[in-house]
Amino acid sequence: MATAPLTARAESILAPVGPVGASERLILFDALAIMLAIVIPTMIAIIGFAWWFRGSNSRAIYTPDWAYSGKLELIVWSIPTLVILFLGGLIWQSSHDLDPSRPLSSTVAPLDVQVVALDWKWLFIYPKQGVASVNALIVPVGVPVHFAITSATVFNVFFVPRLGSQIYAMNGMVTQLNLQADKPGSYLGLSAQFSGDGFPGMMFSLVSLTAGQFAEWIATARSTGPALNDAAYRGLLRQSQNVRPYTYRSVAAGLFDRITRLQFPPGEGPGGPNPTVRAFGGK
Repeated sequence: MATAPLTARAESILAPVGPVGASERLILFDALAIMLAIVIPTMIAIIGFAWWFRGSNSRAIYTPDWAYSGKLELIVWSIPTLVILFLGGLIWQSSHDLDPSRPLSSTVAPLDVQVVALDWKWLFIYPKQGVASVNALIVPVGVPVHFAITSATVFNVFFVPRLGSQIYAMNGMVTQLNLQADKPGSYLGLSAQFSGDGFPGMMFSLVSLTAGQFAEWIATARSTGPALNDAAYRGLLRQSQNVRPYTYRSVAAGLFDRITRLQFPPGEGPGGPNPTVRAFGGK
């Protein structure tokens, strides 16, 4: 009852809108059920023992002298062993089924999106569509999205709670993630790793649209906004907070690959140019 208000929150991980989030919620509930199978009987037994051995119960026999019981030991140790086996099996199966790099099963070709964590904003590049956006991630409903994620600055974490599976963004490395939104709407995306002064505002909106609306958004993006060339990207490397979403009408060829190969200088990081960035793969 105490946690019921949390499940009703608009951005709760317990209110998923995609297959990955739904599977992760099922894992949470399954794990909870397995553990409650031990917790509830134990709590009932505590109350029962306290009631039976109360001072006013003359039928309760006090027997401080007892001998080793193999049967009792078997029961006592088999219960936690079964819990570990059930939880271990659940984790083993789900960790393979929900491997972030594993493509989602679908008859629709996935949408490729390249993600760059910056100070303190998110850059989303659509390589096949030739456009990009800042702090706005637009995807079509019911279409798997394959993310290639990196960081141009310090360690970060990409997370859309209602879609599931947060994952690291690291300088000089690329992590893979596959998600899907099955309902149209706007969903909170955020950084789940503290990264300095602008961290509280390092959020973005994931907006899922119908196929037609997504095509219209791509067409609009191609006709408005600046071009994301090397100079524009170097401008993005400068620190900025609470950046309003906007788009780029074109993207320089191979930009994401050059970012991951560290052919650009790293972002300033929380305290400006310092060894913190270099410690996470920068130069």
